[in-house]
Amino acid sequence: MRQLLNTLYVTSEDAYLSLENDNVVVQQGDSVLGKIPLRSLESIMDFSYKGASPALMGKCAEFGLGLSFFSPRGRYYCSVLGEKNRNVLLRREQFRFADDESEALPFAQSFIVGKIYNCRWVLERTKRDHTLRVNSERISEQSEKLRQALLNACKCSSVDGLRGVEGLAAKDYFFTFDDLILRNKDDFFFQERSRRPPLDRMNALLSFIYALLTSDCVAALQGVGLDPYVGFLHTDRPGRASLALDLVEEFRPAIADRFALTLVNTGKIKPSQFEIRENGGVFLSDEGRKTVLAAWQKRKQETITHPFFKEKLQWGLVPHAQALLLSRAIRGDLDAYPPFMWK
Repeated sequence: MRQLLNTLYVTSEDAYLSLENDNVVVQQGDSVLGKIPLRSLESIMDFSYKGASPALMGKCAEFGLGLSFFSPRGRYYCSVLGEKNRNVLLRREQFRFADDESEALPFAQSFIVGKIYNCRWVLERTKRDHTLRVNSERISEQSEKLRQALLNACKCSSVDGLRGVEGLAAKDYFFTFDDLILRNKDDFFFQERSRRPPLDRMNALLSFIYALLTSDCVAALQGVGLDPYVGFLHTDRPGRASLALDLVEEFRPAIADRFALTLVNTGKIKPSQFEIRENGGVFLSDEGRKTVLAAWQKRKQETITHPFFKEKLQWGLVPHAQALLLSRAIRGDLDAYPPFMWK
């Protein structure tokens, strides 16, 4: 169980939520983990198997308090919405901003500034931690290019221009990505980003982890009442979760890329856990997927201090925290959306 500002996160798998007067009661077996006044909360996000009582659901609907249910792994199930729920108004604002480039641009810039900042941090941290094992000069050169890209992103006057800056920054980042791979270089190497299909083990691993991260972002956005298919940076396309892809951008380096590098550099993922298809595509085997999923769930349980809230929370809740900040920015409760910028 965790309370993040005025949102209650229930992460114990066997917790059950019930109502006592106007309080939400979090129970684990015969033990009461906590009682929180509903009037002090904006939303509840429940990651347990047992769920909540109908009485609590009814009271949340009456108070206009968001109650969303997820699997313990973060898959979104459903939300309880009442007459006072602001989801419709929130989505109207989201759609209005998405249709107006002048309104969409500040959100898109925040996503890309967060991404480039975190890309640079990944390079700088590797240079700091493994100075004798990496090409520090090349990493420093690319890091400087990313610093300039940050400035360029802030100056962009159009979303198309911002996409151009992001594309160049991604090339500069991935140019030295192979230097960050520290072992099994004959089997794990990186020349350029490839997908549909990925053409080497590193790209296969990145693509799989990006898919996991995107799913987490879809769940997080749905949980706060936003439409994950209407974005500010990625264009509309049938079946494309554009807003989720927008949100993923700032998480790719700090969460996904570092996780992939950790799996390779610690030897947790093996070259034998990949399959090479006739068309040249490389994919994780069943055993490889199980290894990655087990490590992913473990990583999501690790605790960090959120750079904006200044509170401790699990890595797995970071997308939910950022989705909450995004919803507040769209509603006008925040002057601007603060991207996740990790150190």
